[in-house]
Amino acid sequence: MATIKQIANLAGVSRGTVDRVLNNRGLVNPETEAKIREIAALLQYTPNKIGKTLSIIKKNIKFGFIIFSSTTSNPYFEDVVTGIDAKSKELEEFGVTVEKRFSDFDNIEPQLNSIDELIAQGINGLALTPVNNPRISEKLLSLHHMGIPVVAVNSDIDHSGRIAYVGSNHTQSGETAGGLMRLMKNGHGNIGVVLGSKDIRGHYERIQGFADILEKYAPDMRIIEVQENHDDDIESFYVTKEMLAHHPEIDGLYIASAGVYGACRAVMQLGLEKKLTIISSDSVPMTVKLIRDGVIDASICQQPFTQGSKPLQILFDYIISQKKPETDIFFTDIEIKIRENL
Repeated sequence: MATIKQIANLAGVSRGTVDRVLNNRGLVNPETEAKIREIAALLQYTPNKIGKTLSIIKKNIKFGFIIFSSTTSNPYFEDVVTGIDAKSKELEEFGVTVEKRFSDFDNIEPQLNSIDELIAQGINGLALTPVNNPRISEKLLSLHHMGIPVVAVNSDIDHSGRIAYVGSNHTQSGETAGGLMRLMKNGHGNIGVVLGSKDIRGHYERIQGFADILEKYAPDMRIIEVQENHDDDIESFYVTKEMLAHHPEIDGLYIASAGVYGACRAVMQLGLEKKLTIISSDSVPMTVKLIRDGVIDASICQQPFTQGSKPLQILFDYIISQKKPETDIFFTDIEIKIRENL
């Protein structure tokens, strides 16, 4: 097996220079770097995994991961946690530990407090689902200035210095829901919308995408009312029931975030399940049952497991190589679930 010393001798440089190139540390002339990489490829050089592992372990890497605390009312985040735990187990080999925290999605104080707690514990990187608020942006930007990389998960945030976003293209998700509704309603209908919160960037972007598609391709379809349920099934039940009672003309329902079960319970209590075309979000167990039962016509899913695991891999690679990822946007696949493909 080729060694760094052999590569250095053939390239006519020091072993330190070869090490900087192969570990992406920069500060090497581009022509010299190209020569070293060519020689390494010809010799089929592979790094010593044991040595590299021991080197990484000495760093005592710790990551923080903050997601919304609605795992009880929004089972979607249970699958995100599964992804976090799976990647955490994988990274244990390199001495990496991951501290999970949970915060409210409509209250910035718990999230700010969790960030401060994790900083005090000496984290080397942070992944989080950020509340879309300027104070959160400022806090994350301060981490950037401290040299602590941040990855936004599930919902992005501007002016934060984050190195990457992992999650759905929420605008396209909303557009997909709009396209499905247009097809199912033959371009005609009155639509009610239920979402978690307009203050959550991802939720807002879904509604914008949904509305834009209807305006562009289905001018005979109207959004009659938009209600917030704060990702809570009980609140979702009441706001949906009230909306449908006040607007009997509604014949389509787009549930853009959690609270799917509560909204559908309202539909069933009013005896409207055969009248309404319903498009929901995600594929948690209760949503799957409602699709199988014919209450929900389709659901737009966004790979929660990946949203838990991918951010930790990005942070790990960044800490080891000190290089930002090649792209700062990692969109998860948009999947359409109907009864026939569950």
